[in-house]
Amino acid sequence: MFTDTHCHLNRLDLTKYDGQLAGAIDAMKTANVTRAMAIMCDFAEYDEIADIVSTYNDETLNLGMSVGIHPCEDIGILQSATVERLIETAKADHVWAIGETGLDYYWSTENKKEQQASLARHIHASQQLKKPLVIHMRDAKEDTIDILKSEGAEHGIIHCFTEDWETAKRALDLGFYISFSGIVSFKRAQDIKDAAQKMPRDRMLIETDSPYLAPVPKRGRPNEPAYVPYVASCLADMYGCSSEDVGALTAKNFENLLAQYH
Repeated sequence: MFTDTHCHLNRLDLTKYDGQLAGAIDAMKTANVTRAMAIMCDFAEYDEIADIVSTYNDETLNLGMSVGIHPCEDIGILQSATVERLIETAKADHVWAIGETGLDYYWSTENKKEQQASLARHIHASQQLKKPLVIHMRDAKEDTIDILKSEGAEHGIIHCFTEDWETAKRALDLGFYISFSGIVSFKRAQDIKDAAQKMPRDRMLIETDSPYLAPVPKRGRPNEPAYVPYVASCLADMYGCSSEDVGALTAKNFENLLAQYH
């Protein structure tokens, strides 16, 4: 039913599960989360995430992963993400997307040019593999949209959307999907709520970005994929429908995104 399009399964706080990822996986299944994409931020994470996907992917939980370098990584790591290396690492079927890539000027401003060059390379790898991009965008909406447009990117997700409707519309016009995290449930996130209200329903996704940004009523605690129904519930309240309706809709949207070039 529910799809978590963005979670860091190798970084979850597993304290309440006695350190066992299997506990978090069981919680996902109990919460009716039937698909999740585990996100990679550094090549050093690849083997661990791929092992998680291989171990826990079964008939009740469809797991895949992304391949990419987060824009907040060190310059040397950003530069290591050549188009050739991204393609070689991401060509397997269990890799569903390219990213998390993008621009982050909130945490990192001294390496803007390296971030921009890395994003462009991720776009080129995405185009060659025909796999969607996973875009991180923080305090960098103008440059992010400009690069996506100039490089011809038209297939992917603006993950953990934190901007206004105008920015969402520009991304939608390029062909991107917009993914809402637990932030949409925060009281002060009015711009994000307004954007969610105006979203075309067939281009909307949900995520946890766990272990970060737990939604209300779990805010302040470590986040996990089992909490993605709370994001759906917040949107459902806006739309006057059930959380299950939002879960089914966003699951179908993710399926359409993955199938776009296949």
